[in-house]
Amino acid sequence: MRILQVHNHYKQSAGEDTVFFAEAALLESYGHEVELFTLTNNEVNSVSEKLQAAVGVLYNTDSAKLVEAKLKSFKPDIVHVHNFFPLVSPAVFYVAQKRNIPVVMTLHNYRLICPSAYQHYNGRLHLENAAQVFPIKAIVEKAYRDSYFQTASVVLTTGIHKLLGTWQTKVDRYIALTQGAADMFLNSSLKLKSEQLTVKPNFTTDLGEGATEREDYFLFVGRLSPEKGVETLLRANKLHPFKLKIIGDGPLRGAVEEHAATHPNVEYLGYQKRPRVEEELKHAKGLIFTSEWPEMFGMTIIEAFSTATPVIASNIGGAAHLVQHNYNGLLYTPQVAEELVEQVKLLGFNTELASALGQEARRTYLQNYTAEVNYRMLLDIYTDVIRAKRKSAPVMAEADL
Repeated sequence: MRILQVHNHYKQSAGEDTVFFAEAALLESYGHEVELFTLTNNEVNSVSEKLQAAVGVLYNTDSAKLVEAKLKSFKPDIVHVHNFFPLVSPAVFYVAQKRNIPVVMTLHNYRLICPSAYQHYNGRLHLENAAQVFPIKAIVEKAYRDSYFQTASVVLTTGIHKLLGTWQTKVDRYIALTQGAADMFLNSSLKLKSEQLTVKPNFTTDLGEGATEREDYFLFVGRLSPEKGVETLLRANKLHPFKLKIIGDGPLRGAVEEHAATHPNVEYLGYQKRPRVEEELKHAKGLIFTSEWPEMFGMTIIEAFSTATPVIASNIGGAAHLVQHNYNGLLYTPQVAEELVEQVKLLGFNTELASALGQEARRTYLQNYTAEVNYRMLLDIYTDVIRAKRKSAPVMAEADL
């Protein structure tokens, strides 16, 4: 099978980039021909470039030509879009449809139904945006990058393409990472058909089981930002000074450093590369996942599972679907630091429970989140979409090929 993977990289590497490259490598390892079409936001720096990108996100004619040239030269059986925003633009869907090539898109975030992409900004959730074709209030509240203009650009782009039917007719299949995310999109202003959505989680390589005897600390790994629940984590640590290691960087770094400076039980490690993160996971009593927005997934959760490390997570979004309370981890109510403290105490003092949860976490990983399991799911999606497209597509003239 010939697969064209499409992705618009952000200026700062994100989880979407990791999944994009991981899936491409996975497909190649099974003998498929894979080519990558990528653009990067590093190309957008000056004011004029930002203006051009904001205007072009509706339909970028330059990227449309580049995509069309790639389709002609590579002749893929299927196009898999991971992120089109902002430079690739929805043009990729129109160009692919013109050539009767099926399109799959992974929903890595909520941008199609909320301009912030997280459904969380200005310190709280904004689930109301999902039902609105044009969430105008989000513009007033500068939901995207604290900018009226950039937020308006996203709102107008997604809204106009809702009216044009782009999301309903130009994408053959969407991949949601959890059933919760799928339900949210199905009940949104996108008005998708249920058969357009398939649930397929992300995967991670097997990191191997961690130490049988764990060290006396909990671990947080992630972006240090409000929607990640960092402030709740610090409040919980003030209430109950448990030993904690924090890995990551972001706008709340100063608050984390200040807390660590006055709480000797907390060690801030800053940004760390994957080998160090894996090592810390394998020795921690548990991973704490405090996200307060409905994350699409939670890569650090399944990485912890692969090391037989139990997870304490907020009961929202992807975490609520990955972590089963008292089975492979523990859940608490988002933003409620007191509940988080209770779960930390429970896992910290009960070594038998911690061991049992860790073993079930490992089993959960092996059953659902390995590369092998993911490949079979992805291939089934591709095969089904290609078959359906061939049944419905008109016969193309030789001159059109």
